Formats: sequence, structure tokens, C-alpha cells
Amino acid sequence: MADIWWKAHPHDLHRLADRVSSVYVERSHIDRDENAVVVINKRETVRVPAAMVAVMLLGPGTRVTHGAINLLADSGTTVCWVGEQGVRMYASGIGPSRGAALLNRQAWLVSRTKERLAVARNMYRMRFPGEDVGSATMRQLRGREGARLRKLYQAESRRTGVPWSGREYKAGDANAAGDDVNRLLSAANAALYGICHAVITGLGTSPGLGFVHTGLATSFVLDIADLYKAEYTIPLAFDLAKQGLTEERDARLGLRDRIAEDKLLGRIVRDIKSLLSPDGVDIPEAEVNELWDERVGSVQGGVNWASGASLPETATASDPGMGDEHIAIIGPEFDQGPPQSSP
Repeated sequence: MADIWWKAHPHDLHRLADRVSSVYVERSHIDRDENAVVVINKRETVRVPAAMVAVMLLGPGTRVTHGAINLLADSGTTVCWVGEQGVRMYASGIGPSRGAALLNRQAWLVSRTKERLAVARNMYRMRFPGEDVGSATMRQLRGREGARLRKLYQAESRRTGVPWSGREYKAGDANAAGDDVNRLLSAANAALYGICHAVITGLGTSPGLGFVHTGLATSFVLDIADLYKAEYTIPLAFDLAKQGLTEERDARLGLRDRIAEDKLLGRIVRDIKSLLSPDGVDIPEAEVNELWDERVGSVQGGVNWASGASLPETATASDPGMGDEHIAIIGPEFDQGPPQSSP
């Protein structure tokens, strides 16, 4: 069948809110057949309408053709090259039709002290269920978080019988500091940062515009990852240490399995959208190719404004939405045996 090199017009794209949030592909070949991406492995062949996917995560053992990437980009689908189940974030590309409203909203919130503090309090509220943090300062929140983590480490030590003498960490090397449980914590946290980074990029938000953390290109990644450490990486590190599984790979694979089982990607999507667009904040449907205007917010792009066209009275922002559904397409394990010689 001859390839049809079709390019989606932005108005023809499905609303991002109606899309599957992410498709994870591992041990498969990705090609293009007309307007669909085809995922092929030894077990099955899956056709994926490109315009129905917000972000495609390419895991280990994945090969992708230029035609498939071309179609995904034209459809406004973000592509991320990741580790197993997204626990590493290596690189990403973004389609030309991605709306910027969620990014604009993030930048607006983080650049205003009152609004930034409100988002930070909401982040801590998610980590302190049932506690009132409505009037807490950042200094108070940091102190409460430190006390909470100290109690959590001690509780996990009692639960597993693994000794705990305090957190030790060396930036840039997960296995360079502390005892076994400290090194497992560092490795598991690094893997968690990878999956959060992939989701943040897939949503079109900025990894660098953090609300609690600041100054790093991954500040927002650290903010979001902190929401899940108490539930995922901390108990995992103590469980692995109890079992004598102390390698970095043990932490990475252990987190991968828990993430896949709990469908954490969809939860991260929902949490980010909730933090940046809480109930009562309406971010309208996408308007493609707009120009900023200091009086009305934005005006239509692709128009020769020298012709005397009048400014519209209202302007709308782009749709940041992305569905919460996560799909995984994983091929069978590779045959690790030696190749068979031909007779």
C-alpha cells in the first residue's frame, strides 16, 4: 500500500481532552499506515490513530520509522524516549499543534507570589491529607514536611526491620552515598523523576517552572515527584533492602512494576491538571495560531492586519486538556539464546 503523506490541519485534530493521555510502547516496531501509527511485535499488531494520542512513550527495544514520527508530529502528539515504563526520560519531541494554555497558566501562577503560594499549599495538602495548611508559610510547610518524612522513615524501618540512621544523598550518583537503603532511595527517586518528567513534557508544561523547588531545569519535576515518594519510592527502598536487593537496577525495576500496576501515569496527569487548573478555572477550547495583544489578550493569527481588520472583542486561551487514559503495548521478551544457524 502506498504511503499517503497526509498532514493534519489543526482544526481537524481531536480535542486533547478527548485523547488517550499516553501510549507506552516497548519491544515493538512502530511504522505508519496512512493516518495511523502501527505498532508491531511478535505477539500482535496494533493500529493507533495518531490524532487520538496526546503523548507516545517509546521504551526499550522500540524502533520507529521517520514516517511514524512525521505523522505523530503533524498530529500534535508528543513523543518521549523513556526507560522501562517511563522510569527514565531521555529525550522528547513535540508536535506543532500543541496548545500552550496550560504552560501559560503555569507561568502566570509561578510568577505571582499569592498564586504561587496557593499552588504550593495545594501540593503540601495532597501530602498532608486531612491537615489544614491554608495559612501556613513556606517555611512552616518545609518544617512540617521534614517532620513528616522523618516519621515516615522511622515507621518504614520498624515495619521492615531495616536499620535507619538518616538520609544521605550525593547529587548525580545514586549509588555514591549512604547505606543500602539510602542508595536504593536515591535510585528509586531518580526513576520517579523520569516518569514525572515524561508526563510533564507530554502535557506541554515546563519542567523548569517549579512552585516549591526553584533554580533547576527540572524544578517542577521535583515538585510533582515529591507527591508520590511516601507512597512509592520510600516503602519500595525499605522492601528491597529487606530482601537483600540492593542494586540500582532492583530499584528501577521495582518502581517500574508498581507504576504499571497502579497506572500512575494517569494519576500524575490528573494531579498536574488539578494543581494548575483547579475547579472553577475555565480554560477554553483551543484557538490555533493566535497573536498576543496588550488590550484584548490575543487576536487571530494568519491574518494580514495591515488590511484594516478590526480587533475582536474577546480572546480565548488554548485547551491544555489531556485525557487520563494510559495504554501500554509491550511485545514479548526477546529471545536471549544464541542465533540458530541455517541448515
